[in-house]
Amino acid sequence: MDTVDASLVAALRANGRASYAELGRLVGLSGPSIQERVRRLEERGVITGYRATVNQAAVGLGLTALIGLVLSDSAGHEEVGARLEGVAEVEDCWFIAGDEAYMLKVRVADVEGLERLLGRLVRIEGVARTRTTLVISTRFEDRQVEPAAAELVGS
Repeated sequence: MDTVDASLVAALRANGRASYAELGRLVGLSGPSIQERVRRLEERGVITGYRATVNQAAVGLGLTALIGLVLSDSAGHEEVGARLEGVAEVEDCWFIAGDEAYMLKVRVADVEGLERLLGRLVRIEGVARTRTTLVISTRFEDRQVEPAAAELVGS
């Protein structure tokens, strides 16, 4: 990935609805050149999709929590991970190092919804216990982290 590709990715992360012509003006290339670069970035798996950012509270999901899952000694993390895919309230799921095997970012309507979710999570085969942290407020989310220029040249 060169610096033009990095600039293109940054522009798409800022505005995934930008036209090829608009992106071309930002990085100094023609629309067709941008279209080809975007296609290659998609094929290489650099760009994996496009999405709308939604105000979660406005759609009835006003409570965010981080839930660490401690697995039973006999649990296989892959099997537990596969079971977690079916839990609609889980927005993000990370397999992590430490006492917990998984960290979940969940969205629910309220405390009662969180209580029901926690009850369902501990009934998942392989989950021994949970540790929950409530999010009081969000300073920022989905932050745009850009790779260092030196990392781009070596790619």
